[in-house]
Amino acid sequence: MKRVADVFVSFFTLILLSPVLLILSVLVFICLGKPILFLQTRPGVRGKLFSVYKFRSMKAGAGDDSVRLTAFGKLLRRTSLDELPQLWNVLCGDMSLVGPRPLLEQYLPLYNDRQAKRHDVRPGITGWSQVNGRNLPSWEDRLEMDVWYVEHQSLGLDCLIILKTVGKVFAGSGVSADGQTTAEPFKGSPRK
Repeated sequence: MKRVADVFVSFFTLILLSPVLLILSVLVFICLGKPILFLQTRPGVRGKLFSVYKFRSMKAGAGDDSVRLTAFGKLLRRTSLDELPQLWNVLCGDMSLVGPRPLLEQYLPLYNDRQAKRHDVRPGITGWSQVNGRNLPSWEDRLEMDVWYVEHQSLGLDCLIILKTVGKVFAGSGVSADGQTTAEPFKGSPRK
């Protein structure tokens, strides 16, 4: 049932938002240049790797993230508009609308056994940890929320998360910790 809902919602949302996606593509090109999309390999269900799609929010090149992140890029992130291309990932089956966010590939060996359960389901565009602080809670707390979601997932919980996500997006809260441009890297947890 969840996969059917993911396909239906992502397909019609992509069609409905196609003018917005086009406008954002043009704006990214004007403000940041090429490429318009940022692709990165992320682990999905059972750790299977896939390419996640996002609108690029930083200038190309090396250097400090705080310098590369422009005002336009900050706006994309604060409003979560940079995440819209992930609807394609949902349609293709790499992601779900709701689930633990797909994190970096290099974190895979750093999870303890409990934290690794986050890969028992498809990763999501939004999830339980995103509506409960996004990047503000500690890594351990975020990963525990991911596992809690895996253990308690239901259609009702997914609907609640989507509703809370809308509120969080409009509030623009929890995108990054104070003084941080991007989330602090995960360094691992004690094995359990």
